[in-house]
Amino acid sequence: MNKEDCLRMKLHYQSLKRLKVQDMVNLWNQEMGADFPMSERLLIQNSFSDCNLFFEGSYLTLNEQDELVGFIISKMFQENREVNLGQDVGWIQVLVVHKDYRNQGIGSELLRKAEGAFQNQNIKEIMLGRDPFHFFPGIPANYEQTIRWFESQGYELNEPYGRDYDMVRSFKDQEEVTLPVIQNISFTILKIEEKDQFLHFLKQSFPGRWQYEAHKYFEMGGVGREFVVVKKEGSIIGFCRINDLSSPIIAQNVYWSSLFEHNLGGIGPLGVAKEERKSGYGIAVVEAAIYYLRKRGVSSMVIDWTGLVSFYEKLGFKEWKSYRNLQKNLG
Repeated sequence: MNKEDCLRMKLHYQSLKRLKVQDMVNLWNQEMGADFPMSERLLIQNSFSDCNLFFEGSYLTLNEQDELVGFIISKMFQENREVNLGQDVGWIQVLVVHKDYRNQGIGSELLRKAEGAFQNQNIKEIMLGRDPFHFFPGIPANYEQTIRWFESQGYELNEPYGRDYDMVRSFKDQEEVTLPVIQNISFTILKIEEKDQFLHFLKQSFPGRWQYEAHKYFEMGGVGREFVVVKKEGSIIGFCRINDLSSPIIAQNVYWSSLFEHNLGGIGPLGVAKEERKSGYGIAVVEAAIYYLRKRGVSSMVIDWTGLVSFYEKLGFKEWKSYRNLQKNLG
């Protein structure tokens, strides 16, 4: 029996446990921390505190000394809401294996366990990332070996969607920005008493993930300061979310804030009602978002999970990270 066979025999698997969260953070940061630095607070928020966590498909791998050497976190939509983000869809939020324990079948076994649990729930499609409270909108494009490995496991690149990007812009201390001025249009921070009007607007104009995330925002203590709204004659016709390190939720565009020396803020998502488009309100609301974040002392800003590279380049943003979208059909 060779050394790898001996090591494999001494490994054991167990269901995901919150008491291992610090070990999970340590393993994550050892393997991915230079690109995506994880904190205990973020891992708890996005994984353990998400009611869509699929425990039956989430596992830990430990060695003979009970040291964590791998884990997988899976999700399926389990909320009874007007908005359903994943009928018949399962998500692999993350799969991590210690570099010294790779090529021993650990990743394949973790994935097999997750996929089997999904099949028991009649899940028809598995997506990598893109889950509610996701870490990634896909596999980071520079993790080419990881992409090839998932392809060997039957996952396919969803090429019609191309790539998704995170974009970034930094500002000098003396660099000033102004609030856009458009006749009969205002750009203001949402007030808590406007919550119902805002949620109704999202339901009508942007049903789905953005509507869901806004409901979650208010349920988790948001009071409106994270939304710039576009108003025309008193009615909301558009919005842009803004995040900073004082927000009640660690939002996706400030996940990796420890990579930045200065205060980080996030922009997006954003949208304008269909009947009000082609009037310049979209780029103007981003300018307003930049204005309000600068007023809060934000020096660097990130836009996450977008394909609108040329749109944001007009405002000085540059590509920062990119992701590939992979999925597997279980049907």
